[in-house]
Amino acid sequence: MSAVTDPRPLTGEPLALDLLNTRWNVEGVPQDLLTDTEGLAVWLAANGFGLPADETVLRHTLQARDALRAAVDGSPREEADGIRPAGAERVDAVLAHGRIRLTLTPEGPGEHAEFEDPAWGPGWLAARNYLELLGTSPDRIRHCAHETCVLHFLDTSRNGTRRWCSMASCGNRAKASRHYARTKEG
Repeated sequence: MSAVTDPRPLTGEPLALDLLNTRWNVEGVPQDLLTDTEGLAVWLAANGFGLPADETVLRHTLQARDALRAAVDGSPREEADGIRPAGAERVDAVLAHGRIRLTLTPEGPGEHAEFEDPAWGPGWLAARNYLELLGTSPDRIRHCAHETCVLHFLDTSRNGTRRWCSMASCGNRAKASRHYARTKEG
């Protein structure tokens, strides 16, 4: 795998969803970009991280991806203090490895992310981005409606009715499948 070629079918989503989308299916066969540091280098480069892709960064990024998957795909559960999203503890554990320091810049107020270990940077920023998405558009975080697709996207359509990660792939497959079923019945 070349450090310049990103093989994923869906890129350009917000960082949290882009990290989730490092797993996908090709004709029913699961694929995973983050099986090694070479794949991590592809993801880091695609998201503008100037961090070397080593085993520690990979381990922390995988921990963040697993936490995000539990939070996005899990169902909420009842706790003594109310309903808590599934995976919240795991996302919180990732977020415990960094913080935001407020700053005053020549342009005005700013923020600077600080990490106890820079290897947590990509995973921590993805977890923070998930919180931002929950704060601005929680109902627009979607899982592709195609039954074999595992990709996630942020629905930016005007009316909020996007169902597919890509109309060209999953949307067309679903339409073709429905058409085949109708013609087979008739």
